[in-house]
Amino acid sequence: MEGGIATKSGFFLFLPLLLQNLLVMASKFLPSRLPLPLNSPRFHRLPSTNETMIPIASFSSSSPSASSVDNSVRKQEEEEEELQEKVAQALTYHHQTKHGFANYARGPRGLDWANQPNPFRRYISALLLPLLHFPTDRPIVAVTDDAPLYSSLFHSLPPPKPISHSTISQLFFDSLALSAWKTTGFSTWSLRVNPSSGNLHPTEAYLIAPPIQSISDSPFVAHYAPKEHSLELRATIPSGFFPNFFPDNSFLIGISSIFWREAWKYGERAFRYCNHDVGHAIGAIAMAAATLGWDVKLLDGFGYKDLEKLMGLQFFPDFKIPSRPIKGKFPEIEFEHPDCLILVFPNGSNPFDVNYKELSSVVNEFTNLEWKGRSNSLSKEHICWDIIYRTAEAVKKPLTIQKGEFLVDQFKSSGICSENSYKGFTIREVVRKRRSAVDMDGVTVMDRQTFYQILLHCLPSGKGEKHRRQSTLPFRALSWDAEVHAAIFVHRVIGLPKGLYFLVRNEDHLEELKMATRSEFKWEKPEGCPDDLPLYELASSDCRELAKRLSCHQDIASDGCFSLGMVAHFEPTLSEKGAWMYPRLFWETGVLGQVLYLEAHAVGISATGIGCFFDDPVHELLGFRGSKFQSLYHFTVGGPVLDKRIMSLPAYPGPSIDA
Repeated sequence: MEGGIATKSGFFLFLPLLLQNLLVMASKFLPSRLPLPLNSPRFHRLPSTNETMIPIASFSSSSPSASSVDNSVRKQEEEEEELQEKVAQALTYHHQTKHGFANYARGPRGLDWANQPNPFRRYISALLLPLLHFPTDRPIVAVTDDAPLYSSLFHSLPPPKPISHSTISQLFFDSLALSAWKTTGFSTWSLRVNPSSGNLHPTEAYLIAPPIQSISDSPFVAHYAPKEHSLELRATIPSGFFPNFFPDNSFLIGISSIFWREAWKYGERAFRYCNHDVGHAIGAIAMAAATLGWDVKLLDGFGYKDLEKLMGLQFFPDFKIPSRPIKGKFPEIEFEHPDCLILVFPNGSNPFDVNYKELSSVVNEFTNLEWKGRSNSLSKEHICWDIIYRTAEAVKKPLTIQKGEFLVDQFKSSGICSENSYKGFTIREVVRKRRSAVDMDGVTVMDRQTFYQILLHCLPSGKGEKHRRQSTLPFRALSWDAEVHAAIFVHRVIGLPKGLYFLVRNEDHLEELKMATRSEFKWEKPEGCPDDLPLYELASSDCRELAKRLSCHQDIASDGCFSLGMVAHFEPTLSEKGAWMYPRLFWETGVLGQVLYLEAHAVGISATGIGCFFDDPVHELLGFRGSKFQSLYHFTVGGPVLDKRIMSLPAYPGPSIDA
C-alpha cells in the first residue's frame, strides 16, 4: 500500500510518531528556512557519555618495577596504547564534526571569495606532456572497442589493451578530466568527470609508469593536470622498478588530497568530504580502466611515508599544527596528503608476489631523484582547522611488512533483473555526462525493477554469492570486505510502498544489524525483490518530510525517487583493524556513491551526494546506540531540475581562467 502505515502486529504505528518527534526536535532549534550550515558560528559540543569510546590503556601502580618488566612486553603495551590513542582521535574527530538539530560542525562564518582556492594544482617549470582527446557527443559517439555499452562492463571485462599514449590518455579522459565548463552572468566554472563535494576538487592524481612511447622513454612519475588534460613530468625513476616488482603491462596511480580546498568552505567537516572524493576517484578510475580491459586494486600494504616519496610529496614544507583554529598566511597548509596507491594491471593476470618490504626500501631512494617543478600557490590567506590535521596524522597507515601472493579476486558479474532499464549509453557518455543534480523535480517516478537493478549494481560480491567480499566492478578495487550498508527512503518507486528499507552489503552483519536497530522493524523482503538482492523493508510510511529534515532540511532529499544514508560498520572496524580504516570507510562510501551517480544517468535520471545531514538523529531513527554503526554519507536519486540560465561549454579547449 503506497504511503500507508504498516499495521503488522508489534509495529505500533512507530514511524509516523518518530517523524513527529523529530520534526518537533527540529522546530525547537531551527527556523523553517535555514541559513547555510557553512555560515553557522556555533561550536559543536562533544557527544554525551552514552557514546562508545575506545579507552586509553592504563597500568596499575602495583605493576612490577620497570627493571623487571620484559622489554618486549612493555614495547607491545606501548604500541597498543598508541594504537588506541589513534582510534580515540578518529572517534573524537567524527563525533566533534557531527551536525545536529541544535548546532552544526564548526566552519567559516561566510565564504572568503578573495581566498577561494585555485582548483588546479600545477608544477611550475615541469615538462607538460599533452594527452589525446576523444569524441564525446552523439552521433559521433558509437559503441566501439574504446567505448562499450555502460551496462556491459558489469557482466565481463573486455580483453586488455596494451599501455600506450592513446590508452593512458583515454583512462584519464574518462575518469579525472574536465567534462564541461558552465557559465552564467559573470561566473564561469569547470566540471569534472569525477564528482567532488562543493565542486572544490581536493583530489590530485599521479601516474607512475614504465616507459610509454610518445610520453617518456624512461619510467617516470607525472602529475595529472586536468585543465590541460596533460601530464607534468616530475621525475624519472629506476629502470628496474616495474620489472622487478609488478607484472607486465601494469602501472600505478597515486591519489592525494589538499585539505585546504574543502576546508575553505566546509571547515572541520572537510576531512570527511576529502575522503568521499578519494572514493569517487577510485570508482571513476576503476570504471575507466575496465573499459580498456584493465583491473585495479589498492596496494594497501604501503605506508604513508612510502606514498609520500613515491609521488614526490615529501618536499612540501612541514605544517606545524596549531592548538586551535587560526586564520592567517600559511602557504604550507596547501601540502598534499598522500591517500592511496592503485595498481592497474591487465584483466586476467596470473597471481604475482608483492614484497612490500623490498618495495619500501627501493621507494625510500626516490627522495634522491631529481624532482622537477614547483607547486603553485592556491590562496593568499587560509584558515587552519586544527582537528583536521591532528586526525590526518592519527589515521596515517604504517607500512605492512608482508611478502606473498597478491590477492586478486576473480571478476564477478553483477546481478541482472532489468537490463532494459538502461538507455543504451556507452560508458563514455555515462561517465562524461554525469552531473550532480542541484534540485529534484518531485515528480519523476521509477519502476520497481529499475530500482532493484540499480541496487544489484551496488552489491560487492556478484550474483549468486553471499555478499561480503568485494569482487564486482568497481568495488573490487578495494582491499577489504564490505563495511558499508544503505538505509533507503523510498519516495516514488512504482510498485513499492513508500517507507524505510535497508540494503545489507555484507551479509555477515545481518544479525548484528537486526539486533542494533529498532525492534519494531519488519526486516522483510519486499515484493518482487530478486533472491540475490539482500534488501529488506523496515517500515511503511511516507518518509519524504523525514528524509528532508534529516538531510539538513534540503528538499533534494525528499523530491527524488529515493534517497539513502550510507551506514558503516564503524567502531568495531577501527578497533579491529586500526585507525587508518577511518578514511577508508569514507572511500567505500565514495565508490558506492560513484555507482549511484553512474546508474542514475544510465537509466535517464540524475543523482547527487549529500554531505550535510544530522548524524545522530539518523541514528535515532534507525535505533543505533553508541558507535557500532554510523551514517557517513547521504545520497539522492531522481529527476533533475535543469537551470536554463546556465550555459554549457565544451571541456576542451576551455577558457584561460582557473575556476
